[in-house]
Amino acid sequence: MLDVEKIRKDFKILGRTIWDNKSLVYLDNAATTQKPSSVINTLINYYENYNANIHRGVHKLAEEATTAYEEVRQKVKNFIGASSNEEVVFTRNTTESINLLAYSLGESFLKSGDEILLSEMEHHSNIVPWYMLRDRKGSKSIKIKYIPINKNYELDYSSLKKLINRKTKIISITHKSNVLGTVNDIKKISRIIKSSSHSPLLVVDAAQSAPHMKLSFKDLKCDFLAFSSHKMCGPTGVGVLVGKKDLFEKMSPFLGGGEMIRKVTFEGFTPNDVPWKFEAGTPNIADVIAFGSALDYLEKIGLENIYEHELKLTEYTLNKLKKFNFLKIYGPKEPDKRVGIITFSNPVVHPHDIATILDQYGVAIRAGHHCAQPLMKKLSVGATARASFYFYNTFEEIDIFIDALTKAFDYFAVGACKELKKDEREKDGNANIDGKNAKQFTTTIR
Repeated sequence: MLDVEKIRKDFKILGRTIWDNKSLVYLDNAATTQKPSSVINTLINYYENYNANIHRGVHKLAEEATTAYEEVRQKVKNFIGASSNEEVVFTRNTTESINLLAYSLGESFLKSGDEILLSEMEHHSNIVPWYMLRDRKGSKSIKIKYIPINKNYELDYSSLKKLINRKTKIISITHKSNVLGTVNDIKKISRIIKSSSHSPLLVVDAAQSAPHMKLSFKDLKCDFLAFSSHKMCGPTGVGVLVGKKDLFEKMSPFLGGGEMIRKVTFEGFTPNDVPWKFEAGTPNIADVIAFGSALDYLEKIGLENIYEHELKLTEYTLNKLKKFNFLKIYGPKEPDKRVGIITFSNPVVHPHDIATILDQYGVAIRAGHHCAQPLMKKLSVGATARASFYFYNTFEEIDIFIDALTKAFDYFAVGACKELKKDEREKDGNANIDGKNAKQFTTTIR
């Protein structure tokens, strides 16, 4: 069991008060997480004591910086269960990792008529790069198809089986939805691929799963896996792309210059070995080194402990939200199928208004389309509100969140929502109010 109160002392920002002396309740962890003092101190130590460029210098500072940087590659390899350091490429974020794949796989593996499968629950970062690839190849040369989700907001695995054919070359899918919280069964997807007699590459967006549960690249049996430092207590500006070495070696470089070369002549160039082949220019040295401290911190707490704590928080929050029987909650009903993320909408109050009122009580949540507009269209909503948890959140904070929601809904006279017809509520989160006394809510606070 986690000693959450002790853990919270490592995060100075969590003791902050905002607005009218309200204690900060940070429930926007799916967007980015807070950083413990050990990570911040690592950044300071680098800049104060051994700031230098890496891989190129022979002086003492350069050697110390290079060693510290490459030690983090080893930590990532161990953390994610990769086979070797050569399977770990540093990028700026998950988005850049997927862009790297879309460019390099497109150049090296795809031809006209090939197909890419995505799911309906993808973040824009796992949609737009593939559209850009399609457009580079010619709008009719590459076809992008979507695996549907079912009524319980889970992936329709039977449809996946039907969609895979000899033209399917890449399946790129989120491990955990940043909107629904749904955790997709990557091992099952791998088995489906292997049983199909075709061999599409499997790309996994683990931005929302790697910070919250123990993963093994080997066990998942995917070909590539991407995640970001800033969603797991590390600094912004650092991403990780894990991939099979033999595939990396066959892929074209994504960017040119600096560290990604072995030799340059007046006639051309020879790329460097993997992984440096994909790390052009001076990298984000300080933040990569600090990311190593974040990994140490997470390992010390234990990913299994993090998962169990968030599962309890999710179950507790879902039970508390039952008092608002007019809310539409998106995601699997079972807490263990949507750990750490709860997304909802009020049929008569805009999510931005909800988030603004909650902010006045010190509660930080996210409102909008969450970079998942195709999913919003599937859900028949323009925007939703989202609360997302991490291991430093407490049950007391959930109570504050629920209390603030109550006050927000009271402010907007949301009692009128109780007159909604049951069938309208079940059909659509934007159902119309069934009652003569329903008000028109047009006021935006602040």
